[in-house]
Amino acid sequence: MRPNLSETPGQCEPRALDASRSAFYLATMPDDSHALLIRLLDAPGPSGFERAPARLWREAATFADDVTADVNGNSLATVFPAPDERDGPRLMFAGHIDEIGVMIVHIDDEGFCWFDVIGGWDPQVFVGQRVTLLGRDGAVPGVIGKQAIHLMDQAARDKLSKPYELWIDIGAASREEAERLVSVGSAGVLGSSVLRLPGQRLASRSLDNRIGAYVVLEALRLLAADRPSVAVTAVATTQEEIAYTGGGARTSATALMVQAAVVVDVTHATDSPKIEKKRHGEVKLGAGPVLSRGAAVNEVVFEMLRRVAETEKIPVQVQAAARSTGTDADAIFTAHRGVATGLVSVPLRYMHSPSELASLEDVTHAARLLAAFARRVETGTDFVPR
Repeated sequence: MRPNLSETPGQCEPRALDASRSAFYLATMPDDSHALLIRLLDAPGPSGFERAPARLWREAATFADDVTADVNGNSLATVFPAPDERDGPRLMFAGHIDEIGVMIVHIDDEGFCWFDVIGGWDPQVFVGQRVTLLGRDGAVPGVIGKQAIHLMDQAARDKLSKPYELWIDIGAASREEAERLVSVGSAGVLGSSVLRLPGQRLASRSLDNRIGAYVVLEALRLLAADRPSVAVTAVATTQEEIAYTGGGARTSATALMVQAAVVVDVTHATDSPKIEKKRHGEVKLGAGPVLSRGAAVNEVVFEMLRRVAETEKIPVQVQAAARSTGTDADAIFTAHRGVATGLVSVPLRYMHSPSELASLEDVTHAARLLAAFARRVETGTDFVPR
């Protein structure tokens, strides 16, 4: 069954997931603990068009005391110290729910759709890929076209493809036929699906950063069963992949006036071939979530996270972030009057590709770490580095 869309072009409903495909991959899981993550991965939601995974995320937050959304598309779920205690300091967990994608910029007379990128892509990834466009009345499948190698001269064969030289073929024979399905401004994602690998490993598009959105909600679920001393709000933020000024992370942190925040994102695992560890550090898949240390990270939060990990026997790794982190942490730590911010990342191979690869063990450990950290935050916790 193809996803159904709302009347607004490009806005895919979360209930419109490919049920048979999701059911197959869920059946391969050892238990249902990561069922929501699988469903989030299947929901198309490029930056600016996050409605499908965001609504699915909110629908899953049945354990929260309060669930809302804002005008930027951010989804917020809160657990209070007690259901009737809604005042006092607040802790924020943030994981962005958008993914990289494509957008139609022109439809030619023959019905071919020319596109631009949403977020940071390696252009070589596009060649030969299938796509799912968020169309007028439903998901529209297509393929990315390029001249066959048999028809190229040697110079063309040796040339690297650029996005503006490629096109999306949805099978339309004319502009009029194509425009009955899609329009200029229709967004889409590459058409890959979830792949379960041995050793608790998972490959899929959109692991960057449905992992983060899933982890912050899973941490909140753990807290709902054992309430913390302060209110905790999990936020599935929007537009991180394209937001050079903070996107949904900055606006939600400012609106909440949070005492402290922990961002959950992905980071490059450097244990695959040809990655120079002397430049990029040593980060291994399955060795635990990664604690970032640097200018955007509050030193008190970092040390608390590290001590919590030791106490709870949660494996963690440490990564240097000498300048910016490239995550929502950069937007949050300077929001309103400043926010004591930490960054917990899940190691990821092949980032910004249709076959990103992560360890489910790292995902589970990240959620446990956040929940344990929240239980150690109190009303009078001092986050000022002294």
